[in-house]
Amino acid sequence: MPKPVDTSKIYLNKDLEGLVNYLAKNTHENWAAVRIKQGWRYGPERNDPKKEHPCLVPYEKLPESEKDHDLYIAKELIKTILLLGYKVKKEV
Repeated sequence: MPKPVDTSKIYLNKDLEGLVNYLAKNTHENWAAVRIKQGWRYGPERNDPKKEHPCLVPYEKLPESEKDHDLYIAKELIKTILLLGYKVKKEV
């Protein structure tokens, strides 16, 4: 049974929300790069034997549900880092 840490009391400021958006996009870009390297290409429906996937598009063209998935992962990653006592600070 999954038991992720409880990050419900961790809040992200505006700067970190911007980082979450950047990480979500980069997560998609990394996923797509790996799939393309494995021989996958865009297809209107997922087809594993043909290695086609409808999400092999630029992040901006993803369905909102897919963007939400990437955003959730990025947000939980940052919140977990903060929960563990680390600080995320942009150097100027």
